[in-house]
Amino acid sequence: MKNFVKEGQKLPLYGIGPWLISGMGALASAGVVLAVYVFHSGTLTGGWAWVFRAAGVLLILLGLAVWVTGALRSDMDEHIAENRLKTDGIYAWVRNPMYSGCWMMITGASLQWHNVWLIPVCIFNWLLMTLVLNHTEEKWLLKLYGQKYTEYMKRVNRCIPWKRRATE
Repeated sequence: MKNFVKEGQKLPLYGIGPWLISGMGALASAGVVLAVYVFHSGTLTGGWAWVFRAAGVLLILLGLAVWVTGALRSDMDEHIAENRLKTDGIYAWVRNPMYSGCWMMITGASLQWHNVWLIPVCIFNWLLMTLVLNHTEEKWLLKLYGQKYTEYMKRVNRCIPWKRRATE
């Protein structure tokens, strides 16, 4: 995984992200194909279909906003290149905004199919994202930043953007 932008950079610029997001998208796509086109099961109609669609649109828009803020408006690339921990802006709300935003968009797109069998796929994708981040990037960050990252982990959620927790 050689995607460093400058000499001395200790973390990869893209991390495990492209592989993780591709896998989550593939899993969601497989769920759609199986539930909707192969088994023809679980598709909701009427009011519930509209609830799923509305929730899906909201998640897609929220996910896009979180991803854009984390990827394009946060100067995160500079922080990675300089080996500095980013804890302000969107990173004060969620430790992994780009992954979170992608998960929200994939979940929102899955809900557009208004199929109950895709809900477990969305939950599985969240669990997959959580486990992969816990066993890859978080280990890299703990090794690089130590106690500073440990304290940050206590204050800020891994994947769900939420109001910053008060420090004790």
